[in-house]
Amino acid sequence: MRAGTTPPSGGDTDPARGDFTGHSARGADPVGTARGARRSGPGGRTGPARPARPARQGDRTAARPAATRGTAARPAASVAVVLAVVLTALLAGGCGGRATTHHKPGTTHQEATGSSGTLLAAKDESGHRLREVPATGAPAVRVEARPDSEGGWNIHLTVERFRFTPESVGGAAIPGRGHARLLVDGRETARLYGPWHHVPAGARTLTVRLHADDHTVWAVAGKPVEATLRPGAAAAPTPAPAPTAASSAPSPSPTADPGRTVAITVTGTSVRPRPSRIELKKGDRLTLRVTADRADTLHVHGYDRELALQPGRPGTISLTVDRTGLFDVETHESGLVLTQLVVR
Repeated sequence: MRAGTTPPSGGDTDPARGDFTGHSARGADPVGTARGARRSGPGGRTGPARPARPARQGDRTAARPAATRGTAARPAASVAVVLAVVLTALLAGGCGGRATTHHKPGTTHQEATGSSGTLLAAKDESGHRLREVPATGAPAVRVEARPDSEGGWNIHLTVERFRFTPESVGGAAIPGRGHARLLVDGRETARLYGPWHHVPAGARTLTVRLHADDHTVWAVAGKPVEATLRPGAAAAPTPAPAPTAASSAPSPSPTADPGRTVAITVTGTSVRPRPSRIELKKGDRLTLRVTADRADTLHVHGYDRELALQPGRPGTISLTVDRTGLFDVETHESGLVLTQLVVR
């Protein structure tokens, strides 16, 4: 302070600075005074620390050390991370090598996970490797062919210990599952996912072979599980016997019963002998020899047998009566009843 200067009224003299602290127009500022005390305290600009607030009941921040704050949730988070990693590993690797429906990227169908049996080096005609399985419990197949009304063959497969699984083709080889392949005359022509299939006409040999989902061939003792059929040979019609010398009446064997022969003559509207009934037993042989004076047609009812009659020329009709009942024999044009057959 300069000499001869009088401090203003109401001021306080600061002996450390040789100055004074004046009162503001707002009056005394306790907070400002405390701040000034901290600034001017011993040790420089920083004064004594504010007294710590006493802890209150229920105050978790005060009751827990500062070093442990924010770490209580860490163990739970760590456990969740570990569980997620374990679950991902189980899903990726499977449980105990269980078969999957699709092979892993970068592997072939034959190297798919969950394969069964022994993969052999041998291959079939189409290049599919054989997969050996024990004979006990191995799949089996049978095939039959039925002629189709519009040509060709309808083949039917009967499988044992095997199920068609078109929904998982291309996946792992699982015992008792897969599809079949059809070979026509030794050449693969179709893949079968069910028991029925149509084959066009002309096939001589049909072979049905069972495959796993990974396209390998199920095999027993080194041979494919398959069935082969020759439909043409199985369904070849029986050839008709060659005709012998032309004859209106069959040649009976020496020991066979030649049957019964009845001669009838028609003149105008007259029939001789007079129309009557011929008694026969079921299975008997009958021959009718008819001579008419005009062209006409002879009809045996019930057997639908007919004979064209020429004027003056005898005509012969023979039949085995294999139906019981009463049957008329008449002419169509003249409408004459020549006789009746009674078969018992």
